[in-house]
Amino acid sequence: MGILKNIEWTDTNSNLIVWKYPVTKDQINKGSALTVRESQVAIFIDNGKLADVFLPGYYKLDTDNMPILTKLMSWKYGFETPFKSDIYFVNTKQFTNQKWGTVNPILVRDKDYGAVRIRGFGNYSFKIDDAYVFMQNLSGTNTSFTTDQITDYLRSMVVSGISDAIGECQIPVLDMAANLQELSNIVEQKLQGDFKEIGLQLTKFVFESFSLPEELEKALDKSTSLGMLRKNMDVYTQVETLEAMKAAANNPGAAGSTMGAGMGLGMGMGMGNMFAQNMQQMSNTNANAQAGKVCPTCGATLHGNPKFCPECGQNLKPTCPNCGTEVKPNAKFCPECGSKLK
Repeated sequence: MGILKNIEWTDTNSNLIVWKYPVTKDQINKGSALTVRESQVAIFIDNGKLADVFLPGYYKLDTDNMPILTKLMSWKYGFETPFKSDIYFVNTKQFTNQKWGTVNPILVRDKDYGAVRIRGFGNYSFKIDDAYVFMQNLSGTNTSFTTDQITDYLRSMVVSGISDAIGECQIPVLDMAANLQELSNIVEQKLQGDFKEIGLQLTKFVFESFSLPEELEKALDKSTSLGMLRKNMDVYTQVETLEAMKAAANNPGAAGSTMGAGMGLGMGMGMGNMFAQNMQQMSNTNANAQAGKVCPTCGATLHGNPKFCPECGQNLKPTCPNCGTEVKPNAKFCPECGSKLK
């Protein structure tokens, strides 16, 4: 039976979180050394009970730096007898680029589209925040513990947090793709408490992509196309009319059908607009004429009771040069004295 002189762990696996030191038949004696490197924590376990925790540093194991084990071992007279203990090293470095994705779509309620199923993908990073709590909750007495063994568990936590965060943020589904950074920050804050309960710290959360149901994306594309069509209807009509006229010129025999199919729509709409405008102008002119405020010569609108038209200079109240009687503007003879007026 040998004595452990220097207990240490040289990490060679980037995905290894917990590693159990192979004690075998060797024992720990007073004077045994423990080396804990940066980004590591060492935990001694006696009969399944977590005992002393050692942060990065170099230690000569004795009663002073092993108070919990001293109590568990009932060492009344100090650290004198060699003993055996399970020793675990916990990797506290940051584990990056852990992928997450919504295996099943998340159902959210949107004020514009009602219940919508969405999907998201991204990555996150974490590290051990409290090695003692982590060993209690997840690792147990496994000889080793890797990120692969915790991936499914953490992914379920992440997706659950995303569902809650999206429901609370009230961001419309159409705006989510433009607010991925804001969503990432909301989810990260939402998950911190859940990670802390198992001794972890969520150091980064990234929402890489976001997708809507295929049916909704097609409907949105169609709505966008119709919106563009409505906005540029005049341009499209003119283009179609020109194309129809070109086709009619190149194929005289089909001119009638071309005019009926192509120009019928475009010219019909144009003629309709022109007819409406002319009718409006005629209506305005007739209304002014009925009110007696139109120049009989040029049709200009008159305001008040002017003697001459402000547009053409027409004398609106002519008189007979012989007797002075007021006559109509277009009269040829005076109704009083019979004198010729023009």
